[in-house]
Amino acid sequence: MTSSLEPAAVAHDATEMFEAQRPRLQRLAYRMLGSLAEAEDIVQDAWLRWRRVDPAGVQSAPAFLSKTVTRLCLDAMKSARARRETYVGSWLPEPLVEFDMTPDQDGLTLTLMLALERLSPLERAAFLLHDVFGVALDEIATTLKREPAAVRQLAVRARQHVQHARPRFPVAPEEGTRIAEAFFKATRSGDINTLGAMLAENVVVHSDGGRKVHTFLNPIVGLQRVLRLYDGLRRKLGAQNDGLFRALKIDGLPGFLSHERDGVLQTTALQIEDGRITAIYITRNPDKLQRVVGMET
Repeated sequence: MTSSLEPAAVAHDATEMFEAQRPRLQRLAYRMLGSLAEAEDIVQDAWLRWRRVDPAGVQSAPAFLSKTVTRLCLDAMKSARARRETYVGSWLPEPLVEFDMTPDQDGLTLTLMLALERLSPLERAAFLLHDVFGVALDEIATTLKREPAAVRQLAVRARQHVQHARPRFPVAPEEGTRIAEAFFKATRSGDINTLGAMLAENVVVHSDGGRKVHTFLNPIVGLQRVLRLYDGLRRKLGAQNDGLFRALKIDGLPGFLSHERDGVLQTTALQIEDGRITAIYITRNPDKLQRVVGMET
């Protein structure tokens, strides 16, 4: 099938088709890879491939582009996983920072994204495409070059593995901001009593410095260990009652951007359940914070 339109008109329509899908493709690639920079490269590669296609011969542009991006991501995940095996310290996704504090419709929080890291690439693709982006099983089967029954099993296994990471009760935006600000003030001032009242007994702290800045290599688990961590930071760096605080939503979780007492810019995301903080995700690796530089002002 060929188009009767002039080449310039065809190119214009093809560009409009792609740009209409770009936000969804960008989100899909980011959810697959955990890196905004790599997601942008994948989407750009998909655009270059799309330019070589006659849109008139494509039955569904969204389906075609989703398939292209997914397959590119699966190829990229091979090298990405190899790099993470040699990553120094905890690895966290590049923070997706938003000022709109309302919960994301897809329900994919940072906690759930980390759970997705434990899936095989095909399980991750099946789960994201089916459960998050609403793609039909037959279409996913074509994308993954598997039978629909096999894709269904991939999605079921993935769902079972990540079920525990789904938030039971979404935190209201105002409550999330309030807790984030109170946490920031308590850690800056060294108010260990207030901090202890905010944290769950099984709280865990993850910190990603990528060997670029000072951080702790392994997760800190348990209320008393976390309190000793922050008390030690207060003793080493001193208490401070001011400093940059910018409330943000970070991968669906309430959090904030801050300049810490050692001068390092960082994002902090908080997993909150039943009014208590159960997990703290700190990103200090400057390579992952290039997009938030300038948001301090």
